[in-house]
Amino acid sequence: MTEVAELRSAVDAMLASYRADPRGHHIGRRYLPSRSEILEIIQLLLQAFYPGYFGRQDLDEDNVGSHVEALLGTLTGKLAVQIEQCLCYAAECDGSLPVGDCGPHAQRVTSLVLARLPDIRRALLDDVQAAYDGDPAATNLDEVILAYPGLLAVTVYRIAHELFIMGIPLMPRIMTEWVHSATGCDIHPGAAIGARFFIDHATGVVVGETTHIGADVKLYQGVTMGAISHPKDAGGRLIRNTKRHPTVEDGVTVYANATVLGGATVVGKGSVVGGSVFLTKSVPAASRVAVNAPELRVQGPAAGEDEE
Repeated sequence: MTEVAELRSAVDAMLASYRADPRGHHIGRRYLPSRSEILEIIQLLLQAFYPGYFGRQDLDEDNVGSHVEALLGTLTGKLAVQIEQCLCYAAECDGSLPVGDCGPHAQRVTSLVLARLPDIRRALLDDVQAAYDGDPAATNLDEVILAYPGLLAVTVYRIAHELFIMGIPLMPRIMTEWVHSATGCDIHPGAAIGARFFIDHATGVVVGETTHIGADVKLYQGVTMGAISHPKDAGGRLIRNTKRHPTVEDGVTVYANATVLGGATVVGKGSVVGGSVFLTKSVPAASRVAVNAPELRVQGPAAGEDEE
């Protein structure tokens, strides 16, 4: 078989695969948000929330106004297009709206997001302060903003959460899964998280969709806020939109590699959950939850000698 014939055969086989199974392709449909554009939106938001740290670094009182005007103008345009694509994508999938009639709704949502930016930034500055106050290794706020993966994860979560509660499909998940890949910290945009939230080290943290976290909560690396099980209906399909993940009240600290599971599980105000704890039941306020210390065996320098 010649190279041309081999190529034609491969093309025909791939086309047959597309026709045989509609999963995993977006052929014959018009609307889909752009992942690359959404990632550009994240970068613009970082510049808006933390001016001088991201993007342009020569800002002063004379040029900051024009810079922010241009920045928000670009951001607004990109947001409106991608929100419209998300809304039309959902309409195309379920027929809930005439396809193409999503523009006015997208403009309204974009205006709401723009108006919310100062409030989101105020919340983020409290998160920055919580990270500095909670980590003796932090030398200043600049280091937290520029270097801490936990803050990046929380920053992207807070804007994604706004879009999530406004009912925008796809975009919030694209945002939080991008920052998941960048930081190792997986926060679902549907989670409700209070003020002054700090994730120390960040890597391996998972916060599920229906998690409720209060104010002044601190999580260490490897913490999971998950579901005990995934209930199914009579047809074997997962039951969605139920409270599957725990509630963590104000002032709680959860140490490394702890796992807290279940929609009915409540960690009471001011509690401390120790490292490697596996918790599936509620604990009252001011609890101290720990596992028994393991028995250590240390082998000495001479073969066969153990020190306990």
